Amino acid sequence: MNPAHLIDTHCHISAYSDPVAIVRAAESNTSIVAVTESPEEYRRLRTRLGRRDHIQIALGLHPLRSHTFTPNDLARFFRLVPETTWIGEVGLDFSRQGAATKKEQLRVFDAVLTEAQPGQHPLTVHSRGAEADTVGFLAQAKLSAVLHWYTGPIGPIDAALDAGLYFSYNIAMVRSKKFATLLRAIPRDRTLLETDGPYARAAHGPAQPHQINEVVAALARGWGISRSEATDVIIGNQRRFIANASTSPIRD
Repeated sequence: MNPAHLIDTHCHISAYSDPVAIVRAAESNTSIVAVTESPEEYRRLRTRLGRRDHIQIALGLHPLRSHTFTPNDLARFFRLVPETTWIGEVGLDFSRQGAATKKEQLRVFDAVLTEAQPGQHPLTVHSRGAEADTVGFLAQAKLSAVLHWYTGPIGPIDAALDAGLYFSYNIAMVRSKKFATLLRAIPRDRTLLETDGPYARAAHGPAQPHQINEVVAALARGWGISRSEATDVIIGNQRRFIANASTSPIRD
């Protein structure tokens, strides 16, 4: 990844109608962490995109699919971990949508945290409706992680900061009523970016990685600084997070 690029730390490239076009549009200004929801999706996306300097494909086990994962799926995940840099999307979802599969989610997330050794893989983590539990498990595992699209209670944020966790903002977050509250609770130096595209939507349609400067502009206004200064803050945060998250050179 280009160290001068902004990084979209959470993007569902496979879910766009033309993933290759989305990737190409970002080549000049944005690096992408392409999250996946299963080992099979990870394998397919690696095959489709090939090797590109500005994209890293993350190995995932999405919490809302936990009840579908077989022992073979988990075994495949473990086999693939050594070849990936990022792990995601993983985590917990105890919202109404995920409450019925809480037991299966805990089993899978525990397996992920056991396999993701500290200093080896940064994680991008889902925590909807399970914010305190997710932060507690990550703190106990001592893993470097980003809490993606965090819209939960403010209470767990202090514990997350104490555990060294970061938070990634997308366009939907900076346009939400909760944005000002999150800005007060989350320090600038723990802030990263994401699109969560194509699920997060901008005014022009699904959020896209090459347009992530729109999020930087909103953060700059909220922080009361210039867009250039906000960009420098984010790039510095990216470098520190990746340096802390990996004791080995970043792989493509």
